[in-house]
Amino acid sequence: MGDDGDDVRRGLREALKLVAVALKEGEVPFALAGGYAVWARGGPEPDHDVDFVVAEEDADAAADLLAGRGLEVVRPPEDWLFKVYVDEAMVDVLFRTNGESMTRQVLAEVDRIEVESVQMPVLAATVLMGHKLNALEEHACDFGRLLPVARAVREQVDWGEVRSETADNDFAVAFLVLLERLGVVEPV
Repeated sequence: MGDDGDDVRRGLREALKLVAVALKEGEVPFALAGGYAVWARGGPEPDHDVDFVVAEEDADAAADLLAGRGLEVVRPPEDWLFKVYVDEAMVDVLFRTNGESMTRQVLAEVDRIEVESVQMPVLAATVLMGHKLNALEEHACDFGRLLPVARAVREQVDWGEVRSETADNDFAVAFLVLLERLGVVEPV
């Protein structure tokens, strides 16, 4: 990615900070999730969007807060998130992941990490890997994109918990076998 990619990532980082600060100031419990949460933990930087999670019960308050700050909030047909646009950068605010409601309890069990000079809650690496592996399915099964993520955060993950959480997803099980065969994680 050349200068255009750098501009995209710079815009995403600015959007990340703007939304995080607004949610913090508005006292809406939230956490950084997805690719930028992995990035905050040493993984590769994404170039598509920023993801945050809020408890499902706080989703409307979060959307209203962000709209009240002058941000463009869009409610797409999907009923598990809303989108926030900061210039060209897209921020997804999810309140359900893999069909499960996000809860305040999960948000209470996060790490506080400085991301781009802003202290913010970031989902635990174990939770992130569980989400990423449970999202694998027949139409979205790119092990090549997921492998550098797993390598980057492998020492921060409770792989036993991830195995248990993803045991019903055959794609996740296959990915975990691949990680074992490559020596990224210890075999069971």
